[in-house]
Amino acid sequence: MQDQPHSRIADLPLPERVRVRQERLLSDNWYTLKTTRFEFLRSDGQWQTQDRETYDRGNGACILLYQRERRRVLLTRQFRYPVFVNGWQQLMVEVVAGLLDEADPVSCIRAEAEQEAGVKLRAVQPLFEAYMSPGSVTEKLHFFAAEYEDSDLVGAGGGLVDEGEDIARFELDFDAAMRHVEAGEIVDAKTIMLLRWAERHVFGPSPKPGPLLVFIAGPYRSGTGDREDLIAANVKAMQDAAAQVAALGHVPVLGEWVTLPLIEASGGQRGDAVWDRYFHPHAQALLERCDLLLRIGGNPDGADAMVKAALARGLGIHYGLASLTAPTA
Repeated sequence: MQDQPHSRIADLPLPERVRVRQERLLSDNWYTLKTTRFEFLRSDGQWQTQDRETYDRGNGACILLYQRERRRVLLTRQFRYPVFVNGWQQLMVEVVAGLLDEADPVSCIRAEAEQEAGVKLRAVQPLFEAYMSPGSVTEKLHFFAAEYEDSDLVGAGGGLVDEGEDIARFELDFDAAMRHVEAGEIVDAKTIMLLRWAERHVFGPSPKPGPLLVFIAGPYRSGTGDREDLIAANVKAMQDAAAQVAALGHVPVLGEWVTLPLIEASGGQRGDAVWDRYFHPHAQALLERCDLLLRIGGNPDGADAMVKAALARGLGIHYGLASLTAPTA
């Protein structure tokens, strides 16, 4: 191939910019380490000879196991020699992970969850894929998340002794896990990536210090058939939760406290155009001024829409009162 103008090189398929000249095996004791001499067509049109070593250990998968309502995650601890020789003098805290070893990613992560953490997975949510050290390691990781229940803990885990694994599982409050990340106590990249994903898509960030303005979202009309007694029971459940939030020292709000009097004052009624103008839009406007959302009750579309809106605004999400604590100093 002749030297080409700069403007055309970026449009070439990448294999046309690489010429492998020599490849030599350095080690296959654990996985495969090779050194390769190749020529690379630079963006300035010049071919440059480079030497690189690549470590091929196959591809892998990892998963964040979490309990949404209890606001906690399941992690592991194990010894990692490479980080030990690089100065890390503690066991590594990680999410469950493992190599595919010819299996598909979902089958792999199901097996690893049971082997390492003793968890039998139900639904598995694929998230994304990433190369973790593209300068020297060929491995691509498949990232997953899954919610688990206590009943899904079917074994002790621990890993495979004949593969040198000595893995301990433990559960950790999500906000505590994020504090460990911020303090540099969780340093595994895949684990940090998955915890940040959960902060964005499952739990929201840790609450700020001091009393919080807590938006309470729960069923209002859902499942009632518009029966007044059932709607009143839903409202009472949210108000009871508000009383408990206030007892903890926070400031509770319900969208209904703002929207229903407004709809009545405007001459509207349930389900009409005035209702549609104020009920959800004004509740979401109120949510924007809150510090976190407390989700209670069943699975109404309206409350779940508020959860999505809260996550989009970076608010913390709590599912039930058990995980909500008194204000911090």
